[in-house]
Amino acid sequence: AGRDQDEGPTHDVNIAKPFALGRYEVTFAEYDQCVSEKGCGHRPDDGGWGRGNRPVINVSWADAQAYVQWLSHKTGKAYRLPSEAEWEYAARAGGPAAYPWGGEIGSGLANCDGYGSEWDNKQTAPVGSFAANRFGLHDTVGNVREWVEDCRNGSYDGAPEDGSAWTTGECGLRVVRGGSWFDFPGNVRSAFRLLSDSDARNSDLGFRVVRELE
Repeated sequence: AGRDQDEGPTHDVNIAKPFALGRYEVTFAEYDQCVSEKGCGHRPDDGGWGRGNRPVINVSWADAQAYVQWLSHKTGKAYRLPSEAEWEYAARAGGPAAYPWGGEIGSGLANCDGYGSEWDNKQTAPVGSFAANRFGLHDTVGNVREWVEDCRNGSYDGAPEDGSAWTTGECGLRVVRGGSWFDFPGNVRSAFRLLSDSDARNSDLGFRVVRELE
């Protein structure tokens, strides 16, 4: 119900490689360390909402790329942004329903407009303020929209079947997933897709990271 045209066609994806997705969205504390160590050149504004364990906002796709490159170098592990397919599989936690917890929107389960939390349609919430999904991931629904690796394509016709990122198409636009603190419930469905200019820096936009496991 409520599916948009760009959310189809329904298609099979067999994710080729194991991966770990961040339990939380990247926080200001984590991103600020990248800035202090000169791995990230942009120091984003927090809008007066606070830094620390709030999700980093006002970061572009390129800023997110700088962060994963710094993190990979610092740790000796391979970090990157998730593909759309990886993100959606993890957000759904293996289930087919519209939301990680089921087919109905419910209340008090995420930070978005109309859920009834203290942050709804006001600002971001500290990461982990809401219950995790079955895979142990927090805030895949609401709080901040999340950059993924993929370029803009108007449907899934021709999308990779192995779960990798779709890196052809209109790459000045990148896909963002998950909805945010000011989105209506229909826009935080697990399948909902949005696009953003790759250089956009907005108060509703952050990211989480993948670590490759092999």
